[in-house]
Parts: sequence; C-alpha cells; structure tokens
Amino acid sequence: MLASIPSTCLNVSSTSSRRSLLGQPQTQPSPKIPRIRSQPEKPPSSRETCERVCLKGAFKSMNSLITHASADEVGPVKAFSQILELCAAKEALAEGRQVHAHLAKSSYFGFRVFFSTKLVFMYGRCGSCCSAEKLFARMRERTVYTWNAMIGAYLADEDPAAVLELYRDMRVSGLPLDSCTFPSVLKACAMLRDRCSGAEIHGFAIKCGFASVLFVLNSLVAMYAKCNDLDGARQLFNSTDVKEDLALWNSIISAYSASGRSLEALFLLRELNGHGLVMNTYTMVSALQACQNLDYQKLGMAIHAAILKSVNEIDVHVGNALIAMYARCGEMNKAAHVFVNLVDIDSVSWNSMLSGLVQNGLHNEALQLFRDMQDFNQEPDPVSIMGILTASGRMVNLLHGRAGHGYVIRRGLDSNLQVANTLMDMYAKCCRTQLMGKVFYCMPVKDIISWTTIIAGYSQNDCHMDALKFFRDVQTEGMDVDKMMIGSALLACGGLKSLRHVKEIHSFMLRRGLSDHVLQNRTVNAYGACSHTDYASRAFELIENKDIISWTSLISCYVHNGLPQEAFQVFLEMKEAGIEVDYVTLVSVLSAAADLSLLQKGKEIHGSIIRRGFILEGSVSTSLVDMYARCGDLESACKVFLSIDRKDLSLWTAMIYANGMHGRGMVAIELFKRMIDANLVPDHITFLAILYSCSHSGLINEGKTFFTCMQHDYQLEPWSEHYACLVDLLGRGNGLDAAYEFIKSMPIEPTAEVWCSLLGACRVHSDKKLGEIAVHKLLELNPDKPGNYVLVSNILAANGRWKDVKEMRMRMKGIGFKKTPGCSWIELGHKIHSFVAGDKSHPQSDKIYQKLAEVSDKLDQEGGYVAQTRFVLHDVGEEEKLQLLYGHSERLAIAYSLLGSSGETPIRVTKNLRVCGDCHTFCKLVSKCFGRELIVRDASRFHHFNHGVCSCGDFW
Repeated sequence: MLASIPSTCLNVSSTSSRRSLLGQPQTQPSPKIPRIRSQPEKPPSSRETCERVCLKGAFKSMNSLITHASADEVGPVKAFSQILELCAAKEALAEGRQVHAHLAKSSYFGFRVFFSTKLVFMYGRCGSCCSAEKLFARMRERTVYTWNAMIGAYLADEDPAAVLELYRDMRVSGLPLDSCTFPSVLKACAMLRDRCSGAEIHGFAIKCGFASVLFVLNSLVAMYAKCNDLDGARQLFNSTDVKEDLALWNSIISAYSASGRSLEALFLLRELNGHGLVMNTYTMVSALQACQNLDYQKLGMAIHAAILKSVNEIDVHVGNALIAMYARCGEMNKAAHVFVNLVDIDSVSWNSMLSGLVQNGLHNEALQLFRDMQDFNQEPDPVSIMGILTASGRMVNLLHGRAGHGYVIRRGLDSNLQVANTLMDMYAKCCRTQLMGKVFYCMPVKDIISWTTIIAGYSQNDCHMDALKFFRDVQTEGMDVDKMMIGSALLACGGLKSLRHVKEIHSFMLRRGLSDHVLQNRTVNAYGACSHTDYASRAFELIENKDIISWTSLISCYVHNGLPQEAFQVFLEMKEAGIEVDYVTLVSVLSAAADLSLLQKGKEIHGSIIRRGFILEGSVSTSLVDMYARCGDLESACKVFLSIDRKDLSLWTAMIYANGMHGRGMVAIELFKRMIDANLVPDHITFLAILYSCSHSGLINEGKTFFTCMQHDYQLEPWSEHYACLVDLLGRGNGLDAAYEFIKSMPIEPTAEVWCSLLGACRVHSDKKLGEIAVHKLLELNPDKPGNYVLVSNILAANGRWKDVKEMRMRMKGIGFKKTPGCSWIELGHKIHSFVAGDKSHPQSDKIYQKLAEVSDKLDQEGGYVAQTRFVLHDVGEEEKLQLLYGHSERLAIAYSLLGSSGETPIRVTKNLRVCGDCHTFCKLVSKCFGRELIVRDASRFHHFNHGVCSCGDFW
C-alpha cells in the first residue's frame, strides 16, 4: 500500500512558510524642514509604535498620540485600542492594568462597551481570567464580541467547562451568535472529549448558517477527531465541496496523524497534492507526525528530501517534527543532523532532541546535551528537567539525579506535579526509597500517577510492606485504584511470599472488574513467587487468550519452584499451541534444562536461539554458560564464554562459578583476575562464586584472602552465605576449632547455612562434640526445613545412635515431613531414564541388574572393591546393608549407561542427593577398571571420575 503513495507527488511551497510574527519598521523619507519656522515634529503613529513592538516606546508616546490626534484617526480611541492589543500580544499584564487604570480615570472611557471588550480580551490573553471575569460581570451592555472575548479568556485559562457554561448563558441571553463564537466553543468540546455537546453545537451552527464557513468547518472536523470520532470528521470533510482550502486538509490530516492512523493521513496527503495544493508548515508537521513509525520511515525521509529541495532554511516547527520522527524511528544521527542545522532553535527543539536521546537509551549523550543547552543560555523547562531526570534514573546515576533535583529546587519547579513524579521515579530506579518518600510527602498536590509511582518504587526495591501500606492508603483517600497499582501490589505480595495477600489482591481485582490480560499474567507470577504452583496453574487456565507472556510466566513459576519437568511439559504444550517462543521463554527453559542436567535438550535450545537470530549477550549468554556447566559440559561453557565480545559482570561470575562447581579452583581464580583487569568491579555474587570455588578446591589460604579483600578493598559487607563458604573452607582442612571460633566472632548472628556448613565438616571429620552443638543450633534456627532433620538424622545414624535416630524420624513424621527419596537419571537416546534405590520399574530392569552384577564382580577382582556398609544409615544387618548399597540409584544409572553407550563418550549421571562414600568409591573404580570417564552431579557439586581419581579430592 505504501507503494501507492509516490514521493514525487510531494509539493512544497517555493518560499519558506516561516514568517516573522510582527512586521518590520517602515522606512520613512528624510523630513523636509521649512525655511520660515520650524514646526514641532509629528510623533510616530500608534501603528508604527506597535509595529516596533516596543511597549516602553508606546507608553512614552501615548500622551503625544492623544494630543496630536490627526483628522483621519480617532486618535485616543485608536491609540488605546492598539496599545491594549499590543499588551495582549506580548502578555504584558502589568502594562495592561496601567492602561485600564488610565482609561478609568480619563474621559475617553465613553466608549465603554468597546474598551471593556478590549480589556476582557487583554486580560484573557495575559492569563488573568479572574480580572476578565470581574470586568465582564460588571458590564451592563455586552456585544457578541464581548461574549467571544470572555469565552476566549476561559479557553486560554484551560477551563473548557466554563466555556460551555458561558456559551449556554449567551444562548439564553438571546444575543445572535457570529461565526467567531463557534471555533472556541468547539475547541472546548474537544478538550472535554464531549462529542454530544459538540454535535449539538454543530446542529446549531447549521441552523445559523455558519457550518459552511471554512474556519467553522475546520473546527468541527478537529472537534470530531479529538472526540475519537474520526469517521464523523471524515464524513464532514467529504461532504464539503470546497476542497481548495488548505486549512481544511490540514485539519483532517492532523486528525488522522494524531490518532495513529498514519496510512490514512498519508493517503490524504497524496489527495491534497492531487488537488494542486501546496504543503505549508502545518501540513509538513502533520505529515511528518504520520511517519513516526519504522513502517513509514522511508516516506518520512522522502518528505524531508522534498522540504530540503523547496526551501532555503527549514522552519523551526518542521525541524522539530523531523527530529521527533527520526527519534521515534531510532535514527538519532539523522535527528542530530537536523538539529544542528536549524537556524532557529526553540525550547521544543532542545526537548525533542533530549527526549529522543533518552528514548533511544543514549543517556550520556542526553546529559551532555543538557549541559550544551545551558551553555547556549536556553532556560531548561519542566520537560527538559523530566528528560534529564529520566536519563539519570535509567543510568542508575544518583549523582546526576541529585544534581537535577537541586536544579529543580533552585528554579522553583519542585511544586510541578509532573517533575515531582519524575523525581520519585528517578530515586526509585536509583534504589533510594527514602529520598523517594521525602519527595512524595513534600508534594503539595498528588495525582494518581504519584501514588502509582511510589507504590511501584517500593515494590521494585523490595520494600513490600511499604508498597502495600500505600496501596491501602490510596483506598483510604477514596481514590480509584488503577491496574498499574494492582500490578505493583501483586509484585509486593509475591516478594513477601504471602499467599493470603495475593488472594486478597486477586479477589479485589476480580470484584472491581480490573482483571485484564497483564494482571492475569502477574497473578500467575505472584502465586508462583509464593511457591503455590497449583494456584498459579489455575490462574493460568483462567486466561482465555494466552499469549507468550502467559506461557512464560507459568514456565518460570515451575522453574523457580524446583519443578523443571513440569516446566518442560508446559513448554511442549506451548509449542503445540503454535505460540512462537521469545528471548525470555528460552532463558527460562535453559534454566529447566540446567536443573535436570539435560545436555541434549540444552543444546537443542541453544540451536533454537541461534536460528532465531537472538544476540548472545546479557541473560542469554549467562544462561547458556550456566546450562552447559550444570550439565557437566564445561568445555562448551568455555566456548560460549570466549565467543562473547562484551562480557558483563554476570557472565564472568557465571564462568567463575562454573569452574568452582567442577573443582577447578585455580582456573576460577585466574578468571577473577582477568575480570579485574577488564575494569569490572566484583559484587557480592561474584565474591560468593570465588569463595565457593576456593571451598570446593580446598584452597584455604586463597579463600581467606578473597574474604578479606571483599571487605577491605571493595567495602562489601559479607552476607551469611559468604560466612558459610568460609566455614566450609576452614572445615575442609580439618580446622574445625578455627571454624567454630570464626562463627562465634561473626559480627552478625550465624544463620542456619553457617551451622549446616560446620555440621557437614563435623560429619566428615567425625567430630561428635562440635556436631552436637551444630545440630541444636540448626534445628533451633530452622525447624521448618525437612532437609535439616534428614541431615541430623543421618549424622546420628553414622554415629550409631539408633535410638536418637528413631526419635528424630518419629518427630519428622509427627510434623508431616517426609524424606526425599534418592533419585538418579541419565539422558540417552534423547530420552531421560530415571532410577530410585532398588528400582525394578525400568523396561530393561533384568539386563540392568545383570550388568550391575558383572560390574561389581569386576571391581571386586580387579579393583579390590570392599563395600563400606557404614554408609548405610539404617539399623539392619550386614547382609541387608550390602543389598541396600548394591541397589543405590546411581549404580543402576551407571549400569544402564554401560549397556547403552559407547566407550568414547563420558557417562553423565545426575543425582538429587549427595553421593554416599561407598558409591563414590564405586565410581572411582568404574572409571579405572572400565576406562570410562564418569561425570556425576550430586546435590553438592560435580565429580569428574577419571582413571580412578575424583576431581573433588574425596571431600564433598
């Protein structure tokens, strides 16, 4: 369809449409001086004075104008009239009041109705609607011009309701209306979006015979368009026979452009040229507004080219429209070229350029432009300030944001509602909720956006209780709750993991009829954040037209709640429903593949990312590295890492953690050093990854150094997880006493994770005394976690305290806790094969047990394998313990893998629990006697078994 709009049909006036608002002073001939006697020089006329646009000169010559009134002028009357018009044009209220006072005292106020009308007009234009209203109310006699002047005053004061009320009074008065009344009244209807009143006035205009007057017709078209009745506007446009009026074309083209119906606007532009009309400035601006979309960018450039061919210099209004068009299309270089070549640059030019830079993510450039703006003595207005505050917020640059706040206060703009709302948003993005709250409380007037902004700011900064408090305050204030507020409230409820609050907000949303597609998706997320996947699934099923966000919300919900298999199932259902996957969905599914250690599935998703042309940056590259590492393919993780040109902090952290997970602590340290050389500053997560790496490689001194470096060199206060890593590190070197002393010296209260680390070390080194202390602390701090009871029960069993074990298990049963059964799985032939201890449900179960028997015999004969029954944590006989060891899930998985895989590929096994000591020995001997590499991922780490040696150094 665009091809049907040829660019060659764009005709532009050969002269610039830009005209000076006021005429140039007339050149006067040299005066002839009489030889006999000199006459006093005649003062310049009032028109000349006004043309010179000099209020001071006009007032100086006012007395002379009155004294030397010429015969062909009503001197004083015309002088006062023109000076009042000048005051109105220059919005010079103080000078206008002086003229009013002079008229009231002089005898020239005999023209009462005439001057009163002029004064009403002047006050209205100068923004003193109250003065105009008082004067109008005192007038006993009013003409149609008086009524029109007062209607104009209300319109200038942006009080359209008062305009319509005065219009009705005018009708009641019985005074005949003229054609000039209708444009102002119709504009008021447009401002109120009151189509009903507009149609009524349209009917009266027809009755009065003014509907065919061109400027009335233009106002009618604009009114219908602003009232979202474009069909009515077009019908009115088509009904007129006069198609030679450019203003009428401009009205309808502008209406379509403003309503986002660009194609219709551009077709009308073609028709305009077909009638032989030439575009003026207004037409150009409307046409360029229609091209503020990538689909019409080429046509916009064609219009730009036509403008350049037809004018010597671009009018500032057209230039502003060009800047806005190029900015919307992401072409900031072209926008900048237009900007720097404008002869006249106004505040709109600066603001358009500034907003374009911010919208296109060029925040540093926006800050520089703001500085240039001040260097060129262009006073920043509220729009400029909001642009720079937005840029500061998106950059999370508190320094610039606070400087902008200081500028706002110095300029007295802190009472501006929109500026204050932008300030709150900036502080929220900079994670300064306290400053955001101060701005809110200092605002003299608050609107719905103010409340929405502060609720969203608290929700996004994990101040969830504050967000809900303000949400309740909105209802207490009697304000209408909007959908954005509910979205933020749901986010806060999810952050609190409060199912009760989510249900309350959900029911509130349904009662008020505010449940739209976006909020339904957020409801799924909120239930998922509360770990109630059943409610999330029900909320998902209630969504009628599920889009990609709906599906991704449920997939993410399952992934974050440790249900990767369910996530994969939903992913398959989504594909069957014909929904095209996006960037976010693939990242979520990658996490599911990583959780299940499904290498082949992960590779398939990687291929899908490449085929769809997604850029391997940001969260995608980090997720890929994490997936390959957690699937045991560290080599592929390294390849992805090395292929990324712009590595951010999260990618470096993921690679450091990946090496630590696989027991390559020294490689992780080398990566950390390279990251520092790349001028990246490590954060808490990065230090957690490097401490984890040191812990899993037994690098005690290096770990201590990093812990100290974190505090002293980077001023980062350690989290409980950092302390837990260091305790684990000390425990690995049999430094249990040092680890316990370290715990007692911690500046924060030791958490369950810290005591769990100490308990694990006590189990390895058989330190019963410290183990008892750790057990009591662990259960005291976290009595609701089933895993802690299982850990304590296992340690008691390892020490042969079967009575205590029985009591612990009875206690677990009474609370309702169940021990998670051990499960191992492998991926063979694009299928997942899972096993539990003593499992005989597999179709090839007989062959698996036969192969396992062969393996065990070979290990006995060639590897000297002796079963270590002490790892069987059940109070049963030795023979039964041997049988229990023999049927452990990882052994069944290894046996099946030996049946169905070649000797060249590594055997990859994933287990949901920690590998027991006997199975660890079993795996080492399999790698030695069968010449196969085993990569086993348990709940703690990766074990690479090769030639009878494990990467963990027998400590895990």
